[in-house]
Amino acid sequence: MNSTISAIGLNLTFQTNDGPVHALKDVNLEINKGDFVSFIGPSGCGKTTFLRCIAGLEQPTGGGITVNGMTPEEARMARAYGYVFQAAGLYPWRTIGGNIKLPLEIMGFSKAEQAERVGRVLELVDLAGFEKKFPWQLSGGMQQRASIARALAFDADILLMDEPFGALDEIVRDHLNEQLLQLWARTEKTIGFVTHSIPEAVYLSTKIVVMSPRPGRITDVIDSPLPKERPLDIRDSAEFIAVAHRVRDGLRAGHVDD
Repeated sequence: MNSTISAIGLNLTFQTNDGPVHALKDVNLEINKGDFVSFIGPSGCGKTTFLRCIAGLEQPTGGGITVNGMTPEEARMARAYGYVFQAAGLYPWRTIGGNIKLPLEIMGFSKAEQAERVGRVLELVDLAGFEKKFPWQLSGGMQQRASIARALAFDADILLMDEPFGALDEIVRDHLNEQLLQLWARTEKTIGFVTHSIPEAVYLSTKIVVMSPRPGRITDVIDSPLPKERPLDIRDSAEFIAVAHRVRDGLRAGHVDD
């Protein structure tokens, strides 16, 4: 079985003071090893909630989900994934190297192993030489790359990313999109990526999951026809534009169904 993440009939309802909120409804999805999967949909559609279910940070109220054949909780204990949040979340009193080392310290890696891994992931995200800098000395884009390095430090197979570039300007975002594709090609990680941007979803992904407004349902799953090598100007190609149209149609259909 090639499936890394498998959701079957997944439902999640939050109980609130104003009554139940149906965040996810009948979500069925297979993510295979090495896939780059983007989740796109309107605000509040359950994209982040689904990512948090994969990570074992939210508990489904119906259906099931497995990660590497385990429950999300077991996968979390086995350190099967790294998680990158919307904000870089770096500790200001720790250097960049110190921030990246933090999960390795908690896991009990030796000092030598910590140093080797920090050096390796800083190279991967193009931040070699910045180990002794503090977060405030880095731009927003560089801080987010440091956050990705921290998530890669313990070499989990899966990288979960919740709108990591959403707060950055378009030029920086384009550059980081290119770098992320190169990183993915080098590491062959399985990536789950939440975004609001249609061009970002189409540019990055092997598979695009289009979600409807709450309760979050999957309205379309698009297997990208684009080649693995993707220069930025591929966004002007007929294939790219066709996929973007299909994503837009899926988002529109989700609203109509509502």
